[in-house]
Order: sequence, then C-alpha cells, then structure tokens
Amino acid sequence: MKIYVPMDSAAKALGAEEVVAALRSAAPDAQIIRTGTRGMIWLEPLVEIEVDDVRHGFGPAEPEDVAGILDGTSPKALGPVADLDWMKRQTRLTFARVGVIDPLSLADYEAHGGLAGLRRAIAMTGQQIVDEVKASGLRGRGGAGFPTGIKWQTVHDADAPQKYIVCNADEGDSGTFADRMIMEGDPFTLIEGMAIAGLGVGATRGYVYLRSEYPDAIRVMRQAVEIARNAGVLGADVLGSGRAFDMDIRVGAGAYVCGEETSLLNSLEGKRGVVRAKPPLPALEGFLGRPTVVNNVISLATVPVIFERGAQFYADFGLGRSRGTVTLQIAGNVARGGLFETAFGISLNEVVNDLGGGTATGHPVKAVQVGGPLGSYLPVSKFGAQLGYEELDSEGGLLGHAGLVVFDDRADMLGMARFAMEFCAVESCGKCTPCRIGAVRGVETIDRIAAGDPDAVPLLTDLCATMKDGSLCALGGFTPLPVMSALTHFPDDFARAKEAAE
Repeated sequence: MKIYVPMDSAAKALGAEEVVAALRSAAPDAQIIRTGTRGMIWLEPLVEIEVDDVRHGFGPAEPEDVAGILDGTSPKALGPVADLDWMKRQTRLTFARVGVIDPLSLADYEAHGGLAGLRRAIAMTGQQIVDEVKASGLRGRGGAGFPTGIKWQTVHDADAPQKYIVCNADEGDSGTFADRMIMEGDPFTLIEGMAIAGLGVGATRGYVYLRSEYPDAIRVMRQAVEIARNAGVLGADVLGSGRAFDMDIRVGAGAYVCGEETSLLNSLEGKRGVVRAKPPLPALEGFLGRPTVVNNVISLATVPVIFERGAQFYADFGLGRSRGTVTLQIAGNVARGGLFETAFGISLNEVVNDLGGGTATGHPVKAVQVGGPLGSYLPVSKFGAQLGYEELDSEGGLLGHAGLVVFDDRADMLGMARFAMEFCAVESCGKCTPCRIGAVRGVETIDRIAAGDPDAVPLLTDLCATMKDGSLCALGGFTPLPVMSALTHFPDDFARAKEAAE
C-alpha cells in the first residue's frame, strides 16, 4: 500500500507528523511517501492512498481518523484528488509536481519530466537560451514584473571573468508562501532553472539566499543540492556537457529589506543588509561587483517548464503583457486558503469569492490586499479587476508576489493603514531619509487622524507622496500604496475615528 502525506511546513503545523506516526503504527508494512502540499491548505493534513494507480484523498486528517482512512470508511474521504474542483480548475505548470512526487527523489523528478529542459538547454548556445526566455514572456515573479529575458540578456552581454546566478528566496511578504512550497515540494526544479540560467548567461556559480524562518526549506534545499551534485546535475560537467555550474544555499538573518535585491547582495557578501543606490544595476555590478542575475524562486523554477514545453507553449497562457501562469496565494480571513496556479487574467472576485469561498467567519468580504504588506487594500467594488501586472496597476493595485490577504467587514482600515506604515518604520534599513524618517512621522500622523485632527489627512497625503518619490527601494516607495488606498477606498473608517475622538 502506498500512502502519501505532505512534509510541507503548513501540513506539519496542522498535525501531519502526528498523522504519519498513527499511520505507521496502524499500517507498519505500508510505504509512506512524504511529499509537498497540493496547496489545499484547508484540507491539510491531506492523506492520499493509491488505489489502482489513482490517489484518493482524506482530509483534514487527524490521528483518530487513521483506522477509517485505512479501511475506506472515513467520512473525510474526498475521492480521487485529481478530480477535486480545486485541482481540475488549475493550470499547473510551475507546480505540476508539487504534492505529487517525493521532493528528494531525483528519479521521481525525472519520471515526471524533470531535467528535460536542462538537457534541451545544453544543446543550445547561451544566446539561444536567452532568446527562448524572451520569447516565453516570463517576467519576474518576485513582484517587479521585469522581463526575465531582458535581465538575462544584460548579464549575457556583460564582459567579466565571473558571473553569478542569485535566487531571491527571502520570501517575507505576508500572505505569500509559493517560494517555500516549491523549495519544500519540488526543489530540483529550482536547481534545474538556475543551471539553465547559468548556461544561458555564462555564469558558473549560483546561490540561493533563503530566509532563516524557513528551516524545512533550508534542509530540503541543502539535501537536494547535494543529491544533484552527486548525480552530475551540478558541478564541473553538468550532465556530461562539459559545461560547469554549481550552487550553494545561504541563509539570511531575518531582515525584511533583504528581499530587495541590492540589500540581499550586500547580505550575501557578509555586509549589512542595506539598499545600494542604482546605477550600477546588479546585472552589471552585482554579487562581488560581478554581473549577476537576481531572480525570484518562482521565476527560476518556471524556466524548466519553458524549455521542456517550448517558449510558445508558455506564452500562449495569460493576457496582455502578463504571459504564462500566476501562482495565487490565498490567505487571511478566507474559507479556503491555499495556492492556486492559473493563467493570468482571472478576476479578483473569482479568486476571493469562488475559489476562496468568501470569508472563514461568514461575514461579508470588505477588502483584499494583493501583493504583500506594501500592496493596496482593494474594496469589493474593485473585484472585477483582472490579475495581470498592468491590469491590476490600472485599478490602483499591485500584483507583487501574488499573495492575497482577505478581510471581512469588521476590519478597521485605519488600523490596517497604521500597521503598514509601522511595518515600514520597523523594517526600514535606514539608508534613505524618506523611508527612515517618513515612516515614523507617518505613524504619528495616522495617530493624529485617529485622534480626530482634521489637519492630519493632507499631511499624510503629502508625506506619502514624498516617500513614494524619494525612497531608494520598494519598502519606502510602496508603503504609501496601502496607506492611501485605505484612506481613499474606506473613508468611513477614518471618519468614525474622528467621530469617536470628538
């Protein structure tokens, strides 16, 4: 009997280890395979039992459910997992293997299409590799949405004795967990993507900068790199091609600002994690002053799909300039939270009310914040917006890393605006004045609004404009988005504060 149970952090937090212990006690002869999560977090721990090559799900499982799961009488039976509505409606490209394979089995990875992209890339020149990424339309999934192929082209064209590939795995935004899910559930796809990037731009070394708060991802990634190196996927002779690429895992110290690429590079070099002024761009003077590709986990993990299936296959999904798929992370006060991969173009309403099932509390939805703690708070009136970089921007939103946090009608948006400004004040690296001082003054100004000071609102508007225009990085530059969106879309919350003060 084959039994599949996630070893993903979310599943473990919800009791997966206790369920596994109960399964081993009740069925000592069963083969228990640990996987990543399928992304249906409300059903975790999800136990899958293979029957005639079809995996049947049970969840959310508890230790006392094990007997019924094993004899098929459990009321938590879900049927074939592949037939569940959540799974059937997805376009799983980047996450095709997550929750399906043993993350640390290279043989399992290859059996599900792994390394096909790298083998194809080996037969191509560096310029051909870069051109393929350009043709796919892949853009940075870390939030900036910058065309990946253009960044690679810059590094490819740079003349230097050493170039680097750096993966930004410092996933610190609230409501985001896609990077972690890839690293814990399908680490070889990230390794393969980095190797293809290295071959494309002429880089022989790579680093994954991974946040310290992800101990399971750190463990899995380190093991996966060692397995890949021993198998010849990494090293001086990648898959017998005569071309070199090797990589290591580096763990950050927990600073949010190190999610910004230049702060990350400083930290990677052993320096204080503060923002660098641009120019020079990291693509020309990055890690140790050398040309460096800095890409997010999802960007690099998507590269193998492009090379396995072809650039046009990938580009055929999406809308406008947002090509391929978006990995939606649905969180907050929502009935069905989790990861859902689909083509760009889905509406906010479909994500929040259809896929997410509305709020977990049953109260009406009031707002959703898209793009992490620096994203706008969008009201229900904006839920017709399509999820694409330019499409959401035109509605005053920010797609960012595609994390969505849902709020019900009891949320105080004045309080949420204060949280966003305070978050910036706490996490600012202190490099630039608008962020370092502006965020502190912003908290004070919001407190004045809460106390009923009518003169504080225009002050807050002016201060946010100064932060937006003067900050060196996204932290100070984007903090005005949640603050001003709360003020613009939820004026009643600010008015109530004034009435209460009076």
